[in-house]
Amino acid sequence: MPDFKQFLLADTAEGLTEAEILGWRVQPGDVVSVNQIVVEVETAKAAVELPIPWAGKVTELLVQPGQTVEVGAPILTIDVDPSGAAPAMNGSAPAAEDEEMKPLVGYGSKTVAAKRRARKAPETPAPQEPAVPAARGGYVPLAKPPVRKLAKDLGVDLTALAGSSDGVITREDVERAAAPPAPAPVSGARERRVPIKGVRKATAQAVAASAFSAPHVTEFLTIDVTPMMEFRERLKKHPAFAGLKLTPLVFAAKAVCLAAKRTPDVNATWDEAAGEIVYKDYVHLGVAAATPRGLVVPKIRDADAMSLRELAVALEELTATARDGKTPPADMLNGTITITNVGVFGVDTGTPIINPGEAAILAFGAIKDMPWVVDGELAVRKVLQLALSFDHRLIDGQQGSQFLADVGAILADPAMSMTY
Repeated sequence: MPDFKQFLLADTAEGLTEAEILGWRVQPGDVVSVNQIVVEVETAKAAVELPIPWAGKVTELLVQPGQTVEVGAPILTIDVDPSGAAPAMNGSAPAAEDEEMKPLVGYGSKTVAAKRRARKAPETPAPQEPAVPAARGGYVPLAKPPVRKLAKDLGVDLTALAGSSDGVITREDVERAAAPPAPAPVSGARERRVPIKGVRKATAQAVAASAFSAPHVTEFLTIDVTPMMEFRERLKKHPAFAGLKLTPLVFAAKAVCLAAKRTPDVNATWDEAAGEIVYKDYVHLGVAAATPRGLVVPKIRDADAMSLRELAVALEELTATARDGKTPPADMLNGTITITNVGVFGVDTGTPIINPGEAAILAFGAIKDMPWVVDGELAVRKVLQLALSFDHRLIDGQQGSQFLADVGAILADPAMSMTY
């Protein structure tokens, strides 16, 4: 007989509570294999593709694209024995039906006790007219348990509906009945409303919490980076950097890692609950990236242990993955300090908000040709503005100024890195 299981929305990263269904990769009637990708969801951190832990035939999609559902809610029903119960091998008893379903390795879902209950063989109904549920005594609407639950949650009376699928009431029937009538279009309307969800919702909550919990101080520094830009051109011709996208941000990443060694306060965390300051002997460098789904901050793990070339490779891979919306949620956790490149938009500088859990963030502005005094004479040079926001609970003005000056010195003269 059929053996139906419900596929639950798993927690794809620590602390997530909900996700939006972006799109289904399967439809009812499709046969799927173990570990096959069946759905793409957007969490508060990234878009994630979810595999299914069973093989079988998809019987129903319980959630439509665009809907947001809570972690642990059923989103798909599958028949894992569509051909009927398999006979016992060598006369042995069937496998225990109450066996705990193991999640996929690295999948993150909680274990679910999958129990099979006896079902009567479906009877072929005789042809009849669709039920018209007026006030008929004894009328029982045909609907699956998830649809009945949905109707109850939405306050829809199933006896007032006629099923659109051979007399069976579907989720779509219930949702149509629950939906308010569409407002009449307003001539000349110049507004549109978009639900706050996904990455945008998470970003808003994070920056608001950071802005009002960590006392921000922002300092600015303008520097001549002509020597750095000349050094960059030389490196681009070096065989070790052939084919790499050697952006100025790579030099900033290296400068931040070097300067953090001299001012470890910028790479620390304020632990309010424990009443401690946690100093990190490693740099998990966050790089703020603008994506079609909003701002994300993936991390380069142990960036301080990387060479300039390794940083260039890591930064290129990180930005490409973020731009495609494929950054794994785990890659956006546990950063220690962040860089945001506002210069890519032609902006000189800004006052960035510290990433939650970190002590500082560096804004890297646009590099522009500007007049600059060199050896007492006016010249046109490559000029850059930096802005450092830091948590004043952790970092005093002296430490913040020292760190910013060190970053500036390395960018103004890359040879200074030999002294760090």
